[in-house]
Amino acid sequence: MDMHGNGCSRRRFLAAAAALPVMGLVACDSGGGPVPSSGPVVSGTSQAALPSVGGSTSADSYYPSHGNGGYRVSHYALDLHYTPDTGVLVASALITATASQPLSGFSLDLHELDVTEVRVADVPAGFARDKRKLYVRLVRPLAAEERFEVLVRYSGRPGPVRMPWGERTGWERSRDRVVVASQPLGGPSWFPCNDHPSDKAGYRIDVTVPESYQVAANGVLAGTRRESGMTTWSYSHPGPMASYLATVNIGRFTFADQAGSRVPLRNAYPPGAAEEFAHDFGRQPEIMNLFERLFGPYPFEVYGAVIVDSDLQAPLETQTFSLFGVDQLDGKRGKERYVAHELAHQWFGNSVTVADWQHIWLNEGFATYAEWLWSEHSGGRSADDHAARTWSTLSRSAKGIRIGDPGQRNMFDDRVYVRGALTLHALRRTVGDDAFFDVLRSWSQDHRGRNVTTDRFVAHAERRTRSALRPLFQSWLFTEGLPDLPPPR
Repeated sequence: MDMHGNGCSRRRFLAAAAALPVMGLVACDSGGGPVPSSGPVVSGTSQAALPSVGGSTSADSYYPSHGNGGYRVSHYALDLHYTPDTGVLVASALITATASQPLSGFSLDLHELDVTEVRVADVPAGFARDKRKLYVRLVRPLAAEERFEVLVRYSGRPGPVRMPWGERTGWERSRDRVVVASQPLGGPSWFPCNDHPSDKAGYRIDVTVPESYQVAANGVLAGTRRESGMTTWSYSHPGPMASYLATVNIGRFTFADQAGSRVPLRNAYPPGAAEEFAHDFGRQPEIMNLFERLFGPYPFEVYGAVIVDSDLQAPLETQTFSLFGVDQLDGKRGKERYVAHELAHQWFGNSVTVADWQHIWLNEGFATYAEWLWSEHSGGRSADDHAARTWSTLSRSAKGIRIGDPGQRNMFDDRVYVRGALTLHALRRTVGDDAFFDVLRSWSQDHRGRNVTTDRFVAHAERRTRSALRPLFQSWLFTEGLPDLPPPR
């Protein structure tokens, strides 16, 4: 298979690299990954200071094959031309990054799509492919902390990435429509990226489709341009945003704004669903107002919900534009907790993002507890009632779960969500309401736009409350047995 397909062409890549400097020469090993040569040793020069190939793996506890080393991305400019009838995507990605070490080459995550050209600093670069990675060989090495741009031209029929346990994530085509729900590994299904939550960036997403289609993507709609029966939709989001939170949704949508919040709220839903949407999402501004009061100012420039004409089974917290299926509309507000859950993720998960997938409870436990807070505020069950019922249900389970490190297969187990919420309720009962909500507000504000770990949250809670809380968190996060809830204060 040639370099522009789903394989690593050793012969052609080595031929292209032959004209380049010998140092750091990249070939393909039997698994299709890059193997840097040892390179010459220069007398009087530290070997560590020589340019080398950035790592093609990350240090992630669960998904080390996703993510790359040697650079940090600051911006993605994506130009997508999509034909709904055929499912063909013709695209380019202009990636702005900074080298974190001297580099002779680096890799990007890209799932199966065909690459036709790679340029670095507007100079053609050698490249090779396997099924999941794009390997780039530089003509001129990059110095540590040097800023650079990478242009990748690519095409194909995007499809989802299959998870280790069989589920799929990323670009999904349904009839002539497209839904992109990428958590946790689906970003590379539609654009080349450093696919790890610790490398967040700003985005510009331009999508050209036939004029009868509409597009919903992250950020603010900067404008539309019509030409020759096609429309280009341009969205801009300064971020920072992890690759798994980027989304593009193509179909037939009605766009509508909502009043009642300081934050601009814009939504998209299928034609004919206006009445159901107005009822089921009618209190979205009120939820926003409550969460701003509890968690601090909303961290981005705009928010809203996009309802796609598909059954998603579960919604997703894509950044600034949470993603729901029509199965979340019932005309009865019966699934309003999802509206609260995905909005809460904009603080906990999107703005404050896990540094490693092991810490997923920091996303899901917090968003689940936000459901309880909205219920308490809106006249439903109190958080105490939710906690008691949840504790009773979990206590009957034959086996518990260590939600501080649940394992790859259990990342999205319901117990991570609800036991995470119970952990926060146990903290609330231990330190009292004033101290508890101070912890949540200061956590979201002090770490805005940053990556975090469980240990950092524990240290933050101890510092803000001036309490020794590590034993409490140890029992709730790292033991399988279910602790008793502390008594109410």
